[in-house]
Amino acid sequence: MGSGMKLVILDRDGVINYDSAEFIKNPDEWQALPGSLEAIANLNQAGYKVVVATNQSGIGRGLFDMSALNAMHEKMHRQLAQCGGRVDALFFCPHTANDNCNCRKPATGMLEDISQRFGVRLTGVYGVGDSLRDLQAIATMGGRPILVLTGKGEKTRDTGELPQGTLVFANLRDAVKYIIDNP
Repeated sequence: MGSGMKLVILDRDGVINYDSAEFIKNPDEWQALPGSLEAIANLNQAGYKVVVATNQSGIGRGLFDMSALNAMHEKMHRQLAQCGGRVDALFFCPHTANDNCNCRKPATGMLEDISQRFGVRLTGVYGVGDSLRDLQAIATMGGRPILVLTGKGEKTRDTGELPQGTLVFANLRDAVKYIIDNP
């Protein structure tokens, strides 16, 4: 990256916290995956900015509201701080698939916003996700897709449709070890 800024983009559900087919609708349902918050802290300590980009169509579906989403993210930030980590920015898409927005991954609107906010191109930036749409979005931007096998990750791997060059790791902790060793 031209600016020398080190940036990693993470999906949320199934990467940082447990996912649910019924959606994560309130702070009680938001539970960090083992080792994920420590992994983010490790990235921070290695000089990376960490940004979350997450589809949250539960808002568009009326399953929860902005105050619930904010409460989930306050919990995440609080638990991260307890292990010395932080997320530098959080971008979310509240729309459903039917809204045809440009921000719902695999569309790249959120990633374009991240690029603008931080003044960097996403070429070569690692993007970590558990679903095909996460990987497609970062690949479209010229970034480096990483699939974790938490959340929907195993199902995603088994589709065999991963973007070229996708790296696969058991979880965020293992992915972060690789990222730090291979800037």
